[in-house]
Amino acid sequence: MDKKIKIAIIGSRGYPYIYSGYETLVKELSERLIKSGYHVRVYCHSSLFKKKPRQVNGVELVYTPSIKSKVFSQLYNSFFSFIHVCFSKIDIVFVVNSANGPFGLITKLFRKPTVINVDGLEWLRPKWKGLGSIYFKWASKMSTLFYDQIINDSDEMRNIYLNLFKKDSKVIAYGANIRKSESPKLINKLNLKKREYYLIIGRLVPDNNADIIINGFIRSNSKKKLVIVGDVPYKDSYASNLKKINDERLIFTGYITNQNLLAELYHNCYVYIHGHEFGGTNPTMIKAMAYGCSILALDTVFNQEMLQKGKFGMFFNKNFFSITNMIDYCEKENILMSKFRKQSVNGITQKYNWDFVTSQYLEVFKSLIS
Repeated sequence: MDKKIKIAIIGSRGYPYIYSGYETLVKELSERLIKSGYHVRVYCHSSLFKKKPRQVNGVELVYTPSIKSKVFSQLYNSFFSFIHVCFSKIDIVFVVNSANGPFGLITKLFRKPTVINVDGLEWLRPKWKGLGSIYFKWASKMSTLFYDQIINDSDEMRNIYLNLFKKDSKVIAYGANIRKSESPKLINKLNLKKREYYLIIGRLVPDNNADIIINGFIRSNSKKKLVIVGDVPYKDSYASNLKKINDERLIFTGYITNQNLLAELYHNCYVYIHGHEFGGTNPTMIKAMAYGCSILALDTVFNQEMLQKGKFGMFFNKNFFSITNMIDYCEKENILMSKFRKQSVNGITQKYNWDFVTSQYLEVFKSLIS
């Protein structure tokens, strides 16, 4: 039975396309499922791919219509992908992104077993003000009604779904690949020296709190740099105002697609600062742990869960003063920062191992088919 299971994945930008956590999940999961002898189909946004091969690394690729729109691109693409998958010989559908909640009705009508990974508290994110926020909360509620299995990537997110929607979910964490530094000289391209900079990685959106981190850092006594990796793919006053802040210690790199350079930025920073507010297991923080960073994170239930309440990192509160105080503290505590760098990788327990993550997804898929 195992060899013939056909799995379709809907809701990411596609494969092979590394842009965010969902795409990484799709990549790591698909490649492992293929190696284990399963058939995997990934639905891709047709507008994002110049070349459209039918197969890459054994993964079947289907390109469904997409539009360039911050708000509607995913919904537009998912609608066509759901219709397509219902008329094909697929055994199980795996969906990412709670925005796709309502579409579960389609696969339900066609009796296709369907699983959804709902991710974070999208309805609380400032970028989805007004109608967007209302839609995401409603769509998340629909996920609990129309799908055969809900997956959350952290225990705290499971608790939220239990309390808010009275629906239990299975917790399967987001994975990480442990990596050691291979070519530290790559950071010289950005005129950086080992341990002479703090690091932020993430989109320049309000809920990642780069504004608070940057303004807190500027007020500190640090002589080190603050490197800000990331941007937004659209014109945005929040992001452009951040880039206008004038301080010679700030380095805005924009997006970095070179994965080796990105890894070395993690490996060689003095402290990685994580301001992400709404989400479960966050991909950039799990990488910081896997790459052996000393970590300073916003004090949220999700970050407390990942750093095991301070065993693998430190916390700051959501204000300038807290950041300033913590950075001045980090400057003095060189030995403690070194200790955190050695320890943080121990936080990557089996729970965050991609092979284990894949085996848990497979268990869910098989149970629904049988």
